[in-house]
Amino acid sequence: MPQSAKMPFIDVLSGQRQSIPPMWMMRQAGRYLPEYREVRAKAGGFLDLCFNPELAAEVTLQPIRRFGFDAAIIFSDILVIPYALGRSVRFEVGEGPRLDPLDDPAKVATLSPRADFGKLEPVFQALKLVRGALDPKIALIGFCGAPWTVATYMVAGQGTPDQAPARMMAYRHPEAFAEIIDVLVENSVQYLLAQLEAGANALQIFDTWAGVLPPAEFARWSVEPTRRIVEGVRAKAPDAKIIGFPRGAGALLPAYVEATGVNAVSMDWTAEPAFIRDHVQSKVAVQGNLDPLVLIAGGAALDRAIDDVLANFAQGRLIFNLGHGIQPETPIAHVEQMIKRVRG
Repeated sequence: MPQSAKMPFIDVLSGQRQSIPPMWMMRQAGRYLPEYREVRAKAGGFLDLCFNPELAAEVTLQPIRRFGFDAAIIFSDILVIPYALGRSVRFEVGEGPRLDPLDDPAKVATLSPRADFGKLEPVFQALKLVRGALDPKIALIGFCGAPWTVATYMVAGQGTPDQAPARMMAYRHPEAFAEIIDVLVENSVQYLLAQLEAGANALQIFDTWAGVLPPAEFARWSVEPTRRIVEGVRAKAPDAKIIGFPRGAGALLPAYVEATGVNAVSMDWTAEPAFIRDHVQSKVAVQGNLDPLVLIAGGAALDRAIDDVLANFAQGRLIFNLGHGIQPETPIAHVEQMIKRVRG
């Protein structure tokens, strides 16, 4: 699919500011939509939905039909890579993901070096279906989890409040931890390239847990693996447009941008606007950074928060988004309010 000038989202990633910033929302295919809940009930489990190409394509398209966003993001999960590596991955209702923990070097030795990408064929099929159904002006985003964030789940076997198990393992057994990271880097490169091949126009690397790392560990476990993924993808797809999202990185964002070579960074809602404008947006496009809670609150508070994002970032290259995923209890009317305000 040619990256034509007709996609405002891709234009921003290519260096062209848009007078009305293109917009989409992280987790835009999700439980706040009644049509999503209907499909989810039909699909059975969460992974059943991810690996049913027709249903995954349908829920990817639902927010585009309803809101006319400038980008769709394929419905999937960051833990499909451990699944393709042969790890047990389960999603318990109300409890999130459960994996068999890789919490000591002996267990790390059992990790397969290569993913079985045949297991991820449904994701590629869903991408093809979505790209075929989308208006040519709307971009399709593929994604993966950053190695650090995916590793935190693999080590602990589940999400934890501050990902202490992975942090502890990285301190105690850095060689074993680096093995997990290396496997994730190699396989994430292949996975992202396959998503581009299947019709994705841009890619996002989600490093949800980057913010729990001290600066030196952030450089080692967040920045460096992301840099290797970007380099690996660009070796085969030189024009690939890639967004990084090291959530909570704050003052470390300029170093992340410099080292990784991403085309844009997604900011959470705690980012300091003047700092981001001067040290980040002067180099790359920025994406974000409305607080998902103010989207639930609505009313005058939402209008003010939207105006703040636009006042702070719309003079430069901006993709309007949330600072993290939309929450299930968000009223649809508030999403409509946001779109109307951003698009004027």
